[in-house]
Amino acid sequence: MPLNSVHAPRSDDQRGEAQQCDEPLESLVIATGNVGKLREFRELLAGLPFAITAQGDLGIPSPEETGSTFLDNALLKARHAAAASGAAAIADDSGLEVDALGGAPGIYSARYAGVGAMDADNNAKLLAVLRVAGAAPWRARYRCALAFVAGPEDPAPMVADGVWEGCIVESPRGTGGFGYDPYFFLPDLQLTAAELDPADKNRRSHRGTAMRVLRDLLTARKQVPSRP
Repeated sequence: MPLNSVHAPRSDDQRGEAQQCDEPLESLVIATGNVGKLREFRELLAGLPFAITAQGDLGIPSPEETGSTFLDNALLKARHAAAASGAAAIADDSGLEVDALGGAPGIYSARYAGVGAMDADNNAKLLAVLRVAGAAPWRARYRCALAFVAGPEDPAPMVADGVWEGCIVESPRGTGGFGYDPYFFLPDLQLTAAELDPADKNRRSHRGTAMRVLRDLLTARKQVPSRP
């Protein structure tokens, strides 16, 4: 169902002349069915003039990811959500690249153990394959591509990417994050991604890096002050 622009709520003392300068918030659909990603998106988009809705709240299913790169899939998901909602949409495609596996699981990270696999299934397969490849730790990185489209046929989507270097260890640590985070070890911090608090993870992560670039692009587009 198409979304309509809405006005930001204001308290009584904010009305008057300021109200005359108000612009409607632009509807923005977050094109992900991943609860962990959705939480991070909401945190990273905070402060921008958008009325944010998750695609699941609109009954929009995730499309089949048929792209050959992270950016291909991010654009595919964003355009799909924009077409179904009639609103602007933002999507990411991200995953883990392990050097010992030639960059796998890569774009297949979320379904490494099969379509519908849970995080535990993907992690179990990753460790089983890596133990054959050699001894831990295994050098790896998270990679993210982000895409924002104003509509399904947007000829000039805004895109950004980010990389987070680390390695994979054999024993999980931490209870935060999602995906491969309990095994993604950061040598400079001597912590896994799952041991970081959410704000610290967002400052350091591949998705946080990409989002800061995209925030700058969106801020320029909306002509609003950058978030401190």
